[in-house]
Amino acid sequence: MTGINYLTGAEAMVRMLEAHGVKHMFGLCGDTTLPFYDALARMDHGIQHILTRDERHAAYMADGYARVTGKPGVCEGPSGGGATYILPGVVEANESSVPILAITSDVATTSRGKYPLTELDQAALFKPLAKWNTSLDDAARLPAMVRAAFRAMTTGTPGATHLALPFDTQKAQVDEAEIWADARHRSYPAERVGPDLLAIEAAADILAQAKSAVIVCGGGPVLSGAEDALRHVAQLLDIPIATTVSGQGSIAETDPLALGVVGSNGGVPATRAVVDQADVVMFVGCRAGSVTTERWRSPGRDTTIIHIDSDPMVIGANYQTEVAICADARLALESLAQSLEARENLQGFNGAAKAQAAWEAKLADFASLAASRDTPIRPEAVMAALMDILDDDAIVVADPGTPCPYFSAHYRWRKPGRQFITNRAHGALGYSLGAAMGAHVGRPPVKTLAVMGDGSFGFACGEFETMVRHKMPITSIVFSNAVFGWIKAGQDAGFGQRYYNVDFNRTNHAAVAEAFGVKSWTVKDPDDLHKMLKEAIEHDGPTLVDIHSQPLHEAAAPVSEWVA
Repeated sequence: MTGINYLTGAEAMVRMLEAHGVKHMFGLCGDTTLPFYDALARMDHGIQHILTRDERHAAYMADGYARVTGKPGVCEGPSGGGATYILPGVVEANESSVPILAITSDVATTSRGKYPLTELDQAALFKPLAKWNTSLDDAARLPAMVRAAFRAMTTGTPGATHLALPFDTQKAQVDEAEIWADARHRSYPAERVGPDLLAIEAAADILAQAKSAVIVCGGGPVLSGAEDALRHVAQLLDIPIATTVSGQGSIAETDPLALGVVGSNGGVPATRAVVDQADVVMFVGCRAGSVTTERWRSPGRDTTIIHIDSDPMVIGANYQTEVAICADARLALESLAQSLEARENLQGFNGAAKAQAAWEAKLADFASLAASRDTPIRPEAVMAALMDILDDDAIVVADPGTPCPYFSAHYRWRKPGRQFITNRAHGALGYSLGAAMGAHVGRPPVKTLAVMGDGSFGFACGEFETMVRHKMPITSIVFSNAVFGWIKAGQDAGFGQRYYNVDFNRTNHAAVAEAFGVKSWTVKDPDDLHKMLKEAIEHDGPTLVDIHSQPLHEAAAPVSEWVA
């Protein structure tokens, strides 16, 4: 009879991550994590652990990594404060349908209720914020629960999962024979669900009879890898394709059928008009939330709606839906293309002409602002310079505030796929720096930018040490205007210009970054902008450009609620 070979729980966790193809992990050490760190130190596993300066950024790094690799991101942290600090990244990833696994070590199960330092109910804490979570109180069940976490992350609508790892579980015995993984759950989306073919035929019937249809894509097509299938459907119908901010990358914005972003953050009247005039709108991987629909005013309530989404709870939540297709976006669009190809005399919707007219109207407003030599520097001038300098495959990670609406409205992405990342679920400041670092780790050959306001800089600057330690050639751009600009713009537009507690002192961001070892520039003169951005982007190490820029309440920001 063959004896059982045992691992400790900490060793078993390392082996289970290895079995699921994990190559990178982001995290921060703590007392309750000591057995796990010791296992990582002793064992041969091929996982690079990147030590971060706080747990929030570990989760943001896992998020950015997952978005560019098509694989789950993994982050970890200790009990108590570590578990609470990692939460913002978990909820952002989960609500953005991005698969990350957060592992937080915990006090021993035998210490619960005895007031040990850092005790809290982790399973209860994460329950409303993660797609799936559990506490690994039984070491024998650890491998099965890790498999369940990866299965939950990668199937259906992807999302974030959490595992609490008690101290005594890390030291308990686990049968080595239980260490195995399902290879399908090493990437996402796994186990795609195909569409109901009757629903596909019904959607094709509506599109064939429509007078003026438009497609609105959320983040689903990029998450699903549906770009080619989407383009095929669009060509068959000559239908314009609009996107949400999260949906950018569903189609190259230089494509003749690409309309650009619609909605209150980055949409403009010319793009909004195409949606308002449509008699049929097909949402694809899109929640039809408040920003995308201008608070459910565009499209109007009398528009016929076709909705494709992997989550049945999304479909019909905000609009009466004529045809519901609950399926993976790529499979649904491929089936729809086959159905449309079988039909004769499809009438087009003049999509290319509508898209061209919308872009011409948008660019007419943009051009003079981008060429302006006003000071402080206009954000439009930054967009124009970056479009001229960056390669097509560059990754831009933008924080909320000043960067997001300008990139969404004015930066024209020249290829489909994941080139633009921003945190559109909860919009926490300080996201871009960590997410850009994760994106760089996941896709190291391409140039990555982290773009933030100075409010976000204050949330995140400690991670410049991590960037320098790992020699990441990321360029950070700071829109420096000494204000929480989004809120001041809201006070300007809707509260009688009663500015309250939104302004702060200007920081010398270049000097702060230089102190961490980041090569930095400060730009105040628009005539210096292009040259300094080019130098920073072409430098082979971490760089930062601090741009003294126009605040949002004085700018022509593409945010509809601020427009008179």
